[in-house]
Amino acid sequence: MDVKKLSLSNLFVVVLLICFMFDLSFAMTRQQLKNSGKLMKKSCMPKNDVTEEQIGDISSGKFIEERNVMCYIACVYTMTQVVKNNKISYDAVIKQVDMMFPPEIKDNVKAAAAHCKDVSKKYKDLCEASYWTAKCMYDFDSESFIFP
Repeated sequence: MDVKKLSLSNLFVVVLLICFMFDLSFAMTRQQLKNSGKLMKKSCMPKNDVTEEQIGDISSGKFIEERNVMCYIACVYTMTQVVKNNKISYDAVIKQVDMMFPPEIKDNVKAAAAHCKDVSKKYKDLCEASYWTAKCMYDFDSESFIFP
């Protein structure tokens, strides 16, 4: 097989198959996860008219209870594909954690998600549901909490 003749998509499939054959993990390091969050942050900040001062310390537990901050969190959750039918999906959260999070914090983040999975059910509004879910997860395990 001539690799030069493979289309980009075919090459991607070949790489995926090799990875699965050797059982390689696609999980990122904590720093890689934070770095990928920068793209979401860059996209969600202007959409929700928030400043770095308002959202820059969410990962450190600074949750400002303002509508635009709440909707910024909802935007990030939407971009990470954990929002289904305008609601936070516990199953989607677990799937993303399994795929993306570093092995050393996966279990902790999944425990936080399990602990907080019913928080969003208290709110009809996605922004509020996202905000209070994120805050719950931080309060449950601040050491493992990562947010852009």
